Amino acid sequence: MPDLNHRARKILAAVVHEYLATGEAVGSRTVTRRGVDLSAATVRNVMSDLEEAGLLKQPHTSSGRVPTDQGLRFFVDSLLKVRTLSPRERDEVRARYEFSSGELDSALREAGRVLSDLSQQTVVVSLPRAGQDVLEHLEFMRLASGALLAVLVTRSGHVENKLVHPETPVDPEELERINNYLQGRLGRRTLAEVRALIADELASDRTTYDRLAQRALELSRAVVPEHDASEVIIEGQARLLEHAELADVGKMRALFRALEEKQELLGLIEKTEQADGLQVFIGAEAQLGELTDVSVVAASYGADEQPLGTLGVIGPTRMNYSKVIALVDFTAQILSNMIEKR
Repeated sequence: MPDLNHRARKILAAVVHEYLATGEAVGSRTVTRRGVDLSAATVRNVMSDLEEAGLLKQPHTSSGRVPTDQGLRFFVDSLLKVRTLSPRERDEVRARYEFSSGELDSALREAGRVLSDLSQQTVVVSLPRAGQDVLEHLEFMRLASGALLAVLVTRSGHVENKLVHPETPVDPEELERINNYLQGRLGRRTLAEVRALIADELASDRTTYDRLAQRALELSRAVVPEHDASEVIIEGQARLLEHAELADVGKMRALFRALEEKQELLGLIEKTEQADGLQVFIGAEAQLGELTDVSVVAASYGADEQPLGTLGVIGPTRMNYSKVIALVDFTAQILSNMIEKR
């Protein structure tokens, strides 16, 4: 990251603000009209230095400058002042997130639609992977047929019921001991951790001699889901067509292909979940195929130490970063609070 003095920072900020607002190349006189108290000649010299530093570029001879991806990166990291939502705005936004269903998947889809409407951009939301969710409760109930009904409840509110047919009958007393053992042994772990623990315990010599533990773990193995792929929800995809920067047929095809195949999106989701705080990917950083005119603002939701998924806004690099960052961050907070209260 270049080390810029106060004057260069002020001029770069003015250029970026004007470019984000108009989409046009910015000249020195425009910069002076944005409150930079310097002569046009001085501004031109500084803009030339910023161009040499790779932060600005001149799209056409004799035209003004526009920020490069590196310039936008510097602006977002060092110059951008994200406007926090006022209490009234927070109340108004929160009122939009009146989830009509108790199901987490439905709530996430609703959140995606609302965020797309508020930001006027395309929104991507990843549903929780089974392995990331935390086991809150696992219980087996005996049916009249002799089969067992397993009830699995996770922290996100997901409830899964599954019939299990044990090779030999399980009497009520044994079943109670099995349930007590499982709650003490498996509870409060992620499902991925539970799967690994079951496998390790069943392979252990001590479990071989503990019939109750062995049977409890074998029953659990038949219930705990193994599939761990992310499902991605995309809302407001048609909004991409509204941006002139992305109107090129080749770019649009590449972008829709990236959204359809979702592999690149999953990479961004994993990066966001592994990082601290909100993430902004600008241009090539988003790694959406050959696309370089797209930015992604993303944040994880769920507990800080164990995120369940990610939501993000996809739009042109010339997006209103201050507004989008505030909306994404607040939406992630709303979803996290909703999950915590379940």
